[in-house]
Amino acid sequence: MIIKSPVMRVCIACRKTYDRKNLLKITNDHKLGVMLHEGTGRSAYICKSKKCFNSSKITKKLQKALKTTFEPNFFDIFAKETANYY
Repeated sequence: MIIKSPVMRVCIACRKTYDRKNLLKITNDHKLGVMLHEGTGRSAYICKSKKCFNSSKITKKLQKALKTTFEPNFFDIFAKETANYY
């Protein structure tokens, strides 16, 4: 029997490795734009800690990782999404 190991990804804010299920996925789809939790294309991951998603440098790190600029309303949606995290 083959045992699969969990898929590991790196948080772009703290640079620590986590299981993909414990991270917030932000994807830049070439047709649909920037999405949370879904999509195919260039993706960045942020761990679910307040220190990481409240970082002052998170905007620049996301833009660099996804190679795009964001609409102003994206960060309002991002703030609402991350309000429930610890």
